[in-house]
Amino acid sequence: MTATTTVVEGAEAGPAGRRREGDRPGPWRSRLYRWDLRYSPYAFVAPFFLFFAAFGIFPLLYTGWASLHRVELTAPDRMEWAGLHNYLRLLDNDLFWNALRNTFTIGVISTVPQLLMALGLAHLLHYRLRAATFWRVALLTPYATSVAAATLVFVLLYGRDYGMVNWALGMLGTGPVDWQNGTWSSQLAVSSIVIWRWTGYNALIYLAAMQAVPDELYESAALDGASRRRQFLHITVPSLRPTILFTVVVSTIGATQLFGEPLLFGGAGGQKGGASHQFQTLGLFLYEQDWFYYHLGRASAVAWTMFLLLLLIAAVHVLIARRLRKDR
Repeated sequence: MTATTTVVEGAEAGPAGRRREGDRPGPWRSRLYRWDLRYSPYAFVAPFFLFFAAFGIFPLLYTGWASLHRVELTAPDRMEWAGLHNYLRLLDNDLFWNALRNTFTIGVISTVPQLLMALGLAHLLHYRLRAATFWRVALLTPYATSVAAATLVFVLLYGRDYGMVNWALGMLGTGPVDWQNGTWSSQLAVSSIVIWRWTGYNALIYLAAMQAVPDELYESAALDGASRRRQFLHITVPSLRPTILFTVVVSTIGATQLFGEPLLFGGAGGQKGGASHQFQTLGLFLYEQDWFYYHLGRASAVAWTMFLLLLLIAAVHVLIARRLRKDR
């Protein structure tokens, strides 16, 4: 029995330029292959967009819609159109401005020392040290620690009567400090938790950026007699300007959304940020409006105000990044 053969062109033909006619794929198989090649990538990424739409875009749009209504958490289906009333009410709310001021203060107190120490630690780790892997893992340990566990430990450290911090201050001849009830003392305490948790994380980001700086620059500077300090100021820091800007923006966004540390530091009434709201952040103010006063519309207005602040921070970041690129 002889098989009927047909001549085919191109790379699809066999070594002899022929193949069996029965081996040719059918039209439906070719169409299925083309569909698979064209639409499979969209099918692979579709789950992300579905989850993002369900848990990202929809809550954002619903919150924006709720912020324009009078609506209570106990009856979210009963909405009464209010327009910009909830936003105008925030402008007349002293507690909102207090929370905004506290957020800014805690953000500055926590971000500036945090990034300076991270830059210094990264500079030390950039040079060859013994057990460098151990030190890098140790820097990430605070970041991997639970917020609740870390904050509760700091609450014990800052205890008024039996805290270790007041004990150390007593050894230096200073009286005990009521860390939770003072304005500056409570904000410093909350900031110290943020600094402890995020310094190592930013240090590793700086370290990765430092390792991308060409070694020839340091070798040339060393031949010219530049000390490590001058190399750091005139080579490392200018080379890390985009990375420093990135960490500043990310830390600022994190400070704007600060919630867990002050909530747990305040104890039973943590949503108030202390008896006088002395360390209440925007996140705590939103939480209090929604889950304690059940004002879903007002809480949504606070959430969108925070969102607009983050957009403003992102816009400033883009402008500064463009300016840095032009200066190069």
